[in-house]
Amino acid sequence: MRRDENAYQAWLWGEVLLLSLLGAALALFVTYPSLRDTYELPQLRLVLDTGVTLAALIVAVLAGIRFTVEGRRLDFLLCGGFFAAAASTMAFSVAPVFDGGTVGKNEAWAGVAAKLLATALIAAAPFTRGRVLARQRALRWSILALLCLEVAIWLLARSLSGGMPELLSGDDQPLLLVVTLALQAFLSLVALVGFGLRFRNYGDDLYRWLGLATTLALFAELHYVFTPVVSSSFVSQGDFLRLTSYGVLMTGVWRAMRFAEFGRAVAEERARVAREIHDGLAQYLFTISTHASMLEAGTATDRTVAQIKLAAAMAQQEARFAILALSSASGTAPFDIALRRYVDVLTADGALDVELEVDPGLSLAPDEQIEVFRIVQEGLANVRKHAGADRAWVLIGQRGPERMVVVRDDGAGFESDRDPGGQGLKNLRDRAAAIGGVFSLRSTPGQGTAVEVTLRA
Repeated sequence: MRRDENAYQAWLWGEVLLLSLLGAALALFVTYPSLRDTYELPQLRLVLDTGVTLAALIVAVLAGIRFTVEGRRLDFLLCGGFFAAAASTMAFSVAPVFDGGTVGKNEAWAGVAAKLLATALIAAAPFTRGRVLARQRALRWSILALLCLEVAIWLLARSLSGGMPELLSGDDQPLLLVVTLALQAFLSLVALVGFGLRFRNYGDDLYRWLGLATTLALFAELHYVFTPVVSSSFVSQGDFLRLTSYGVLMTGVWRAMRFAEFGRAVAEERARVAREIHDGLAQYLFTISTHASMLEAGTATDRTVAQIKLAAAMAQQEARFAILALSSASGTAPFDIALRRYVDVLTADGALDVELEVDPGLSLAPDEQIEVFRIVQEGLANVRKHAGADRAWVLIGQRGPERMVVVRDDGAGFESDRDPGGQGLKNLRDRAAAIGGVFSLRSTPGQGTAVEVTLRA
């Protein structure tokens, strides 16, 4: 909690500094009208509008992916808002200027109205709660509804064309446009407050980035209030602030997705370790408790003390396995060191001798390292539990253009045409498939078993 409070205070002071700097710059623009010049650069305007369209679309896609995974209404509204922003910029700012065209009055007013809709959806996002169950269907229908709504906005602007004022380049703009842009700025301020409160209450890194991006968007809208250029030929300072805000948004949403993916991987691995603790350590502790109760009741046999000592030794080893697995699940131990530690723990009781060979020149990506560690761990666990082997060999190296992981033992083996099944082998196949590897199993009765995973170069 203390760390989250410090992070919020740091973000808050950063926001105060950013607001002060942007506010001072805006004050200069208001005080000195000569600084509010616009520039007739049609090619640059097209590049900026295209960049905004692509950035908004990417943010919408990333938010949509988060929504399909987690189902939060916040992501649902963010996806809808940024999709509406991308669609409106593309339809009413980019498409009309292809082949040397210009943005007409109908397209300009439709673009203003559609961007107001997008800003309203984004401003409402931080104040929503709960999750959506039918995620895929909700996302499809919402995108279709937004497309239909933008078409309706364009048709409405076209039908009211005669009564709508012209949008001119310069300061002499209709009051309706200035009021609409001011409303967009107000909605951006509402979104900034909402994301700030979210970050204070939940400490999610995503809200920090959303707040920063919304701050930039707020001042972009304020610049538009004082230089309301709606043209395909002119650019202003607000255009650059708007594009920067979308760049910050993409960074924040992408970071949030990466953190969520890492968190789910760690949670899954810890859940697996918890199951192993339940299946291993908990059973040995239950055995110790049972035999201790026999001693207390005076019904113990001659072997009771020996069985308690054996169960305690096995429980100690299982505890070491669990600690090692948890440390590797959090990514704190290097791949080869964690692997050698695991082998040392596994062979400490002398029941199995393991020879480990890791090619120092072999290159493995971080996700491959995690899965290869688990493959070796699962393979040696199967050898220890089921193979009846005295020795095992682990080879991680290169064979021609291919990288390979081999776990071989001198145990009892089985007929190679018979699938032994079991959860252990299923886990090995799944882990190999997760990193694009090819799983193979060879076994001969009386001559042991070899598990091999071949990775693409």
